[in-house]
Amino acid sequence: MSSESVGGILGAIVAAVVLAVAVVFGPIGQYGKPPKPAKIEPAPAAPAVPAAPAPRGPIIREVPNQ
Repeated sequence: MSSESVGGILGAIVAAVVLAVAVVFGPIGQYGKPPKPAKIEPAPAAPAVPAAPAPRGPIIREVPNQ
């Protein structure tokens, strides 16, 4: 038995294992798989009383020159 025939046999075994793993795990990505259900978030409840307006920045007034 030459090393070329041993390499061919081992190559065939490795190829068969790779093919078996590919068949078991199926296609890569979303192709061929059922779509994932979309998450539905409940709508936030509307507040009964409107919130007070946010405070604004500092008030800058003109200072007369002396």
